[in-house]
Amino acid sequence: MATVIERDDTTRAGGSERFFLVMAAAMAVIIVAGFAVNLAMGRSSFAVPAAYHIHAAIFFSWVALYVTQAWSITTGRIELHRSLGRLGYIWAPLMVVMGFVIMIVSMRRTGGPFFFDQNEFVVSNSLMLILFATLVITALRRRRYTGWHRRLLLVAMSILTGPGLGRLLPMPLMIPNGWRIMTAVTLIWPVIGMIADKRATGRVHPAYLWGVGAIIVLQILADLIAYSSLGVSLTEAVLANSPGADRPMHAFLPPGFSM
Repeated sequence: MATVIERDDTTRAGGSERFFLVMAAAMAVIIVAGFAVNLAMGRSSFAVPAAYHIHAAIFFSWVALYVTQAWSITTGRIELHRSLGRLGYIWAPLMVVMGFVIMIVSMRRTGGPFFFDQNEFVVSNSLMLILFATLVITALRRRRYTGWHRRLLLVAMSILTGPGLGRLLPMPLMIPNGWRIMTAVTLIWPVIGMIADKRATGRVHPAYLWGVGAIIVLQILADLIAYSSLGVSLTEAVLANSPGADRPMHAFLPPGFSM
């Protein structure tokens, strides 16, 4: 009966296949646009260590997979959807591993984004990576319950829009609260889903409440850890004997920087 109830909500606007396809496409566009704009403005280049390219290939493959899955279910390609869905069990943990690798490489190579406190970046980024994978695996485990499955994946995907949004927003102007502001902005995606649910069914699906609640609680926990002696020591250990240790731990504007 629970399965039937969950499937019924997909016939309404807030749970329709087309809604989730549009949301998937919009999130993908934001992510791609963020990196493309950064590249076009000369803030980044392809002349980076191999870890950056491997990370990009793995994470953008997930974005492509997510959009393809939304498209496959919208167009009725059920078997393709099920087959591709199994990749999530492998891809989500792989993204966590590669996420940690690129974070450490970036921190040691350049000190990380200058508009974030290093300790907040290390701790918050780590916990959000784990939360992303947890939401994905939970959604896959509940694939028979369509309402939960789609919404948990949407919340998980919203976490990944952070790097794209961070490259589009004027992050230097948001010092010292850049990370928190960026995290809050990523919540716009599940909030849109909540509004769609409310308009279509008169209620917000609990998957959104659990997902968004988890992000908020985890961010509070991340800040408590990051600014404790443990968080500072962990960050210092990551940076030890590397060029990244030469910058201040707190967010700062590099000398001569201009927007």
